[in-house]
Amino acid sequence: MIRVSAEGNTGVEHILVCGPVSWNILVYLDQLPEPRPHVAFALEDFETVGGTSAGKALHLAGLGRAVACQTLLGDDVASGRVRSVLEQAGIQVTAPVVPGAGERHLNLMTRAGERVSVYLSVPSFIEPDGAQFTALTRGAAALVMDLSETSRALLPRASAAGVPIWTDVHDYDGRSEFHEPFIQAADYIFMNADGMSDPSAFMRARVEAGATAVVCTLGAAGAMAFDAEGQHRVAAVPVEVRDTNGAGDAFFAGFLHATLTGASTTAALAAAADQAAVALGTKHLHPALEEMLP
Repeated sequence: MIRVSAEGNTGVEHILVCGPVSWNILVYLDQLPEPRPHVAFALEDFETVGGTSAGKALHLAGLGRAVACQTLLGDDVASGRVRSVLEQAGIQVTAPVVPGAGERHLNLMTRAGERVSVYLSVPSFIEPDGAQFTALTRGAAALVMDLSETSRALLPRASAAGVPIWTDVHDYDGRSEFHEPFIQAADYIFMNADGMSDPSAFMRARVEAGATAVVCTLGAAGAMAFDAEGQHRVAAVPVEVRDTNGAGDAFFAGFLHATLTGASTTAALAAAADQAAVALGTKHLHPALEEMLP
């Protein structure tokens, strides 16, 4: 595990991931529940680590990157489990502990990848330690600012750090005010196509406005990216799908890792598709958790 000192000197070039982590209960059903009283029998259920920042951090660590994660945790047992798993994976976790439950989700799933996420609890927001965040940015190769109140509060410090900012706006619809500061600050923007019928115009506009690249995942259809050279496409990697949770975060991590090694956008897309397949093949966010959470 890396250790960032008060001066931010790790001795290695690390990646700082800022955003939510959670403890998840996954329940698999034949089909998602209809809006009427009825009884359903689960095909499978299990508990695991979740959260978009946890997924990115785990895959970056699995790719050999030194990773620090700034997040928010509760003082409950579930939050302790999340911290323990991330630290076992070699991730440095920096998180204030607030009274009460941390973030917990109930995910209702089908084998086809359909999902309904129910937020069981969310930790109370507290103002993040800005000085601590700034220290963590020193010597970083990239700042991953995932959607959260904590990250939003830290965006001015992230922009002032002079380190490339990466963000994931997920199913952005082109109008959300909460997403806007992330989009404006980011050098690299990731999204999926669920919120827009045709995201191409938005992607091209963000590159014209100064973003280095904008990437959109398209599920089984693969992914596309826009950069200064134009549009790039990649097909999805054929894989036997065990669970779809975290595939987008794995894709993000694969693209980031490849980009930092000097890969072109086309090559980074291919690396990202390969990494997404790693997540799809396990019921956890990353295969490393299969031994930590038997």
